[in-house]
Amino acid sequence: MSDTTPFEPMSNGEVYQPSSAFIAKANVPDWESKTIQAEQDLQGFWSERALELEWYQPWNKVLDDSNKPFYKWFTGGKVNIVHNCLDRYVKTWRRNKLALIWEGEPGDQRSFSYHALNREVCKFASVIKAMGITKGDRVTIYLPRIPEIIIAMLACAKIGAIHSVVYGGFSVESLHGRILDSHSKIAITADGGWMNGKIVKLKDMMDEALRRSPSVEHVIVIKRTGQDVMMEPERDLWYHDLMSLPIASPKCETEVMDAEDPLYILYTSGTTGKPKAVLHTHGGYMVGIYATLKDVFDLKDEDRWWCTADPGWVTGHSYLVYGPLLNGATSFLYEGAPTFPYPNRWWLMIEKYALTILYTAPTAVRGLMRFGEAWPNRHDLSSLRLLGSVGEPINPEAWKWYHRVIGKGNCPIMDTWWQTETGMFIITPTPVMALKPGSATRPYLGVAAEIVDADGQVVPDGEEGFLVLSKPWPAMIRTIYGDPDRYVNQYWSTYPDKYMTGDSARRDKDGYFWIIGRVDDVIKVSGYRLGSAEIESALVSHPAVAEAAAIGLPHEVKGNSIHTYVILRTGFDPSDSLKDEIRNHIGHEIGPIAKPESITFVDNLPKTRSGKIMRRLLKARAQGLPDGDITTLED
Repeated sequence: MSDTTPFEPMSNGEVYQPSSAFIAKANVPDWESKTIQAEQDLQGFWSERALELEWYQPWNKVLDDSNKPFYKWFTGGKVNIVHNCLDRYVKTWRRNKLALIWEGEPGDQRSFSYHALNREVCKFASVIKAMGITKGDRVTIYLPRIPEIIIAMLACAKIGAIHSVVYGGFSVESLHGRILDSHSKIAITADGGWMNGKIVKLKDMMDEALRRSPSVEHVIVIKRTGQDVMMEPERDLWYHDLMSLPIASPKCETEVMDAEDPLYILYTSGTTGKPKAVLHTHGGYMVGIYATLKDVFDLKDEDRWWCTADPGWVTGHSYLVYGPLLNGATSFLYEGAPTFPYPNRWWLMIEKYALTILYTAPTAVRGLMRFGEAWPNRHDLSSLRLLGSVGEPINPEAWKWYHRVIGKGNCPIMDTWWQTETGMFIITPTPVMALKPGSATRPYLGVAAEIVDADGQVVPDGEEGFLVLSKPWPAMIRTIYGDPDRYVNQYWSTYPDKYMTGDSARRDKDGYFWIIGRVDDVIKVSGYRLGSAEIESALVSHPAVAEAAAIGLPHEVKGNSIHTYVILRTGFDPSDSLKDEIRNHIGHEIGPIAKPESITFVDNLPKTRSGKIMRRLLKARAQGLPDGDITTLED
């Protein structure tokens, strides 16, 4: 049951206050005093949080900044993230607690207690160890959202191998490039996975990618769909066969790692150049994601947590796989599409499994908004007590729908801003804060965020600028794997000792941050700077609009003009009169300067596989230019 009372909007309708009931039960009820403590003693704060976890050997220094920007955390400390995810829990009452509940798209179900998950991880770790995988070796994982993806990640980390998870929808070229760059020794895939009622042929794509990847010695294949696949003799091995051999021991020693030893690499795409292999480590990353998940989502022992992200993205790494296990939580994992076979699939599963926290992307919220309120209203969603948003700024209109229709007015929305590189939440509300729809609220404890101009000077509140981070944090990127110079140039060269996020933002008089979007997504019209997200939010606030994208194209007089692409909600038909109505609506919401030059009605928008709109692709095609790198394109 929900432990909140309904939020009461302030008189202006834009601020939602937390209930006294939620504050009374919150993990961190007095956020202000904690903020001051972390500001005054950053290292003392993080040391205190790290001590909530178990270490084989204590650190001798919390933060080593002697070689900026290659910061190190908890130096001298010995630890392994898997010890804190599994080993310590199987010795306590949690050994019989559910760690993972899974449902496949066809409806099949499996669940694992902490004891059972630990057994599977030990067995698979024993298998890959027997195959010659040792500390520091890279392993590419290319799987659907099935329990084995989590088992494989944890097994690698347990023996000190570095996992490189490639999202199961990526193309052959994307997969090939990531295997080649990481020099992976083995690859793990499946015969296929289910998505929208169809089989995604993962093994076929792996075979194609490996034709030019000489480093891979073996491919381990999980039988998921049962379709016939080509098995290369001596190279390809069935997972179920390996797990039935004597080498698959249910007891496997966890490797003692240095706090700064690599845990994983994860590739993130830039607008130019090859994808960057972001490297995270065992110690600082572990502390950062453990603390942020516990505090921001107020995790309790009785919670059932659902982060809808794929493990192939950092959200899946931090807050589906590692973060919940570090907190001893029960997680839910779903294989397939949110609308298969009908648009109530998510709401059906929330009711069925009594899930208490839902953490998803604005894209998913807007996509489900299209189908109206009848689908969610068919289901009892009263188990939900918190909602979350991740991936891009959430439009205020979508925020309010999510809060009212899914949360029934009872569930605070944790609108989190962070990146693959940050590893953990950076700007985020907590359930004890007043919330403003569309704002990521304030920096997390110990995080120092600033908005600066081109010269690096902090801009006045209300003005837009570049978002930078001026203090290090434990879960931060350590380097770009194999390319330290690119790491320095990409993130630390613009402003001395400040991490450049690449996002533009503004801060209001209450200290709340409003993320406008990537710096490249700001449109300058007749000298006025307008954020794509700002225009899109105004578009989505029109009753006919489900989702939208805005781009700027060169204009002889204005410098740039605004062009928009709109997906209509069910029940609305494209027409010139509707275009005029939407254009006037934008003028009313933002001002005449923001009226689009054109409105194009479309059935879908180009998105990355993590759900972000690829505006640069729209811009390139509108101008007849090459598409550029589209390896992350969803469809």
